[in-house]
Amino acid sequence: MSTAFAAFGRLGDTPARDYSLKLQLFNALAEPELRAAMVTLHLKPGMRVLDAGCGTGEALGWLAEAVAPNGLAVGVDLSATHVGAARAALPPHALLLQADLLRTPLRAGSFDLVWSVNTVNHLADWLAGTRTLAALLRPGGRLALGQSSFLPDMYFAWDARLERVTNEAVRAYYRDRYDLTEEDLAAVRGLVGLLREVGLSNVGVRTFVIERCAPLDRHAQAWLLEVIFRRTWGERLRPYLDARDCRELTELCDPQHPRFALLRPDFHFLQTFTLIVGTV
Repeated sequence: MSTAFAAFGRLGDTPARDYSLKLQLFNALAEPELRAAMVTLHLKPGMRVLDAGCGTGEALGWLAEAVAPNGLAVGVDLSATHVGAARAALPPHALLLQADLLRTPLRAGSFDLVWSVNTVNHLADWLAGTRTLAALLRPGGRLALGQSSFLPDMYFAWDARLERVTNEAVRAYYRDRYDLTEEDLAAVRGLVGLLREVGLSNVGVRTFVIERCAPLDRHAQAWLLEVIFRRTWGERLRPYLDARDCRELTELCDPQHPRFALLRPDFHFLQTFTLIVGTV
């Protein structure tokens, strides 16, 4: 195991790391689906909720709304930049804390709900992390773990082959960059079993589909262009694609090219968001 993996988790997170733009764009894209997922939790005024891995704070604000006026929403994130962005729009009935989720000063048995989205997969030890989060719950409290993309995303409805080789190139890049195996990358799909392994009961799961098609709204355009086309794909995939596929992918991702994917009238995007909930 590398030193970085042991110190900061599976994906290289540190207090100085900043991917706030990615978080803000995802929350803007998926706000309807994330809010719909929160509705299934039946939050009530007066509850105490924790957003574990709160990022730039959009979901923390929605949680605070749900438990107002007498409740409390607390956000925790490792990144100083993320916490700073969240603090800039901190709503009433909300508090922020920069801390490692495995070593927070929060008192055990303090919360009615712990909400944690796209976070557990960053931890070096998922089992220990889930136990730590569960320990923060009052008797009868619930742990809600959300995760994107249990199912493969769809970007090129008209070209499944290019989509497949691009996804394989992304996985190869992550394996090389973070020294992860295919099993490491896929293990996050086992969150239902993880909640049961830490002793939670009434474990349930629900998947929401984030679906957008042409003409795209500005949030979908910004997410796809900046986070997917530029940051997830881009030049870093060149070593993992043959010349023809790399050229085709580059053309589809270039806003200045006549083949730019987001201008196609048949563009259709699918991504999933899965919420797994268990009770202490």
